[in-house]
Amino acid sequence: MITTHFPGRYWHKLEDGRIQCDICPRDCKLHDGQRGLCFVRKCEDEKIVLTTYGRSSGFCIDPIEKKPLNHFYPGSSVLSFGTAGCNLACKFCQNWDISKSREFDRLCDQASPEAIARTAVEYGCKSVAFTYNDPVIFLEYAVDAAKACHDLNVKTVAVTAGYIHAEARREFFSHIDAANIDLKAFTEDFYHKLCVGHLKPVLDTLKYLKHETDVWFEITTLLIQGHNDSDAELRALADWVAENLGPDVPLHFSAFYPAWKMNDVEPTPQATLTRARKIGMDAGLTYVYTGNTHDKRGGTTFCPSCGSRLIVRDWYEISEHRLTDEGHCIMCDMKIPGCFDAFHDCFGARRIPVQIHSEE
Repeated sequence: MITTHFPGRYWHKLEDGRIQCDICPRDCKLHDGQRGLCFVRKCEDEKIVLTTYGRSSGFCIDPIEKKPLNHFYPGSSVLSFGTAGCNLACKFCQNWDISKSREFDRLCDQASPEAIARTAVEYGCKSVAFTYNDPVIFLEYAVDAAKACHDLNVKTVAVTAGYIHAEARREFFSHIDAANIDLKAFTEDFYHKLCVGHLKPVLDTLKYLKHETDVWFEITTLLIQGHNDSDAELRALADWVAENLGPDVPLHFSAFYPAWKMNDVEPTPQATLTRARKIGMDAGLTYVYTGNTHDKRGGTTFCPSCGSRLIVRDWYEISEHRLTDEGHCIMCDMKIPGCFDAFHDCFGARRIPVQIHSEE
């Protein structure tokens, strides 16, 4: 039987007797029986426990492009799962029913790390993704699942806001092959008012990934009208990425659709995404994409040397693929940054629910 209240790491006892959780910059200080803002890390018997170990809100097979990752084995399938809760409180959360859940009955699927890895192999998935809610808060479960995946030659993907302390960050990303970091905006005001968090820890995570790890990572910014889509903010964001991370880190600008506490905001117009993409490219970024929309040009990977269309995408569908197995342009042989291998077919826009049976 899977133990759901699993011993947590990264905490210490305060002088007043409370226990401080040290996973993320929230630094939740808890009395016995209290839960952190994420709701899944709890103070129990003067220590932190993870209350969702081995429990998931569901497993699905997705296209890797949905994470989104455009330079990590394009066209491949990924076994995706999450748990419940989140360590941010974004008013625009697109997965609010999972990340804001306080009803643990929705965690109906139970699976050991080994069962997850075996299921990925069984269904021919190149990777397993920790997604839907932020894997930072279920670090112990994610790390164990990642180890089991690597034992079977399955890659691991983290879809995360990057809101994590340095010590936990080192352990977490040491088991991750690729990540998409959700850079929600480029102002402290946005993070404070709409996410109840701070910008700097996310920027620190991005710099850490670039300069201290071999993790392949891409960045996504969800553009919300009137909140984070001004020319000035987009220029500042793109300039920071170019200066601190380099020109070859893919940057995705994605369309917002009304959700949770921001149902009164209109969906992102296509013109805003196109404008943001141009600003990113004008800042010197090589790979700038648009997402959550049908935009073939904005989803296509172009060779920066000869201008050839290398991977033509329309949302999650790939209609053309012109890279060698090693990721070189077939026209001029330029190496495209990322992780590539032989391309046979595109998994496409399917979403296949998978049931993983609990184990005794």
